[in-house]
Amino acid sequence: MTCHPEEVELARKIMPKDEVSARMAELFKAMGDRNRLRILLCLSRGEMCVCDLSEALELSESLVSHQLRVLRNLHLVRFRKEGKMAFYSLDDQHVELLLKQGLDHVGEEIGLG
Repeated sequence: MTCHPEEVELARKIMPKDEVSARMAELFKAMGDRNRLRILLCLSRGEMCVCDLSEALELSESLVSHQLRVLRNLHLVRFRKEGKMAFYSLDDQHVELLLKQGLDHVGEEIGLG
């Protein structure tokens, strides 16, 4: 028996379908990895190739490529080819907004906001 059945019913109505909540969990899990998050933050300033990301983050190109594949599969980044080079960027403005809001939130927590 619930104390507040109306509140329970309202909460159930806004709950997304299992498939949606599972995809959201994967999204946040991906962003929960420090290296993937740092890659996304680098790409928030504009597109970059693997070799430049590797240099900026002081990570191997192999590790960066692997993490980019994970991010691409989750539709967080996209790429375009120019000759043999692949340039990566954030997939859309929603990813940029998630990053900005995360930074704003953490900034408030540590007194930067």
